[in-house]
Amino acid sequence: MNLETVTWNFENYQKFIQYLLSLQDLKYQKFQSKLILEKVNIIGIRFPILHDLSKKISKGNYQTFLKYNTHYYYEEILLHGLTLGYSKIDFQELQKELDAFLPYNTNWAINDTVCASLKQFKKHQEEGFHWILEKLKSKNPWDIRFGLILLLDHYINDQYIEIILALCCKEYIDHYYVNMAIAWLLSFCYIKYPDKTIKILEEKKLSKWIQNKSISKIRDSYRVSKHEKDYLKTLIK
Repeated sequence: MNLETVTWNFENYQKFIQYLLSLQDLKYQKFQSKLILEKVNIIGIRFPILHDLSKKISKGNYQTFLKYNTHYYYEEILLHGLTLGYSKIDFQELQKELDAFLPYNTNWAINDTVCASLKQFKKHQEEGFHWILEKLKSKNPWDIRFGLILLLDHYINDQYIEIILALCCKEYIDHYYVNMAIAWLLSFCYIKYPDKTIKILEEKKLSKWIQNKSISKIRDSYRVSKHEKDYLKTLIK
């Protein structure tokens, strides 16, 4: 099946599902099932293969592919998000497509993999940032995590660092994967902007869990000196 030229219809999409099933790696399936705590239907296809499939799909009539996507398998959902990342779609249209994708974003693996692929946000920083702010207002923890991880992947720079640090100090839904995203984001901010980020930790305005998890993740980094790690330990709540 040539994914760049195939005419997507019900029959061809069913053939595609059979092709995905033929790519199953049972050891990898078991490995992924242990990592992803949420109940999902995992075939067990390694990421390099999924990226390659998405690139090819994005070069063809991917809008019709998305129409027939059943989102039954974990890999189908990943292919949806990754295909958007590889597409040459107009950025305003991409935002609409992402709004349609987000209801299927229900675990950290889908969330973080798709966010990393959305390199269009690096080219459309201001426009993308406004879209992210709307996600951070959501009552859905996965929408919030999507916004936070997009900041982590594409916005830690001179223009946005102060705003990101301020956003990390806001109150969001008390949800494990939201709190972990904030801690992870702060740890990346510290690596690139230690002097700015340390002030947030010194003020101790974060929740105890986020404060301590942020420090833990920073101290895990080989790019942080022993002196810094010792000082950070004194900031644990």
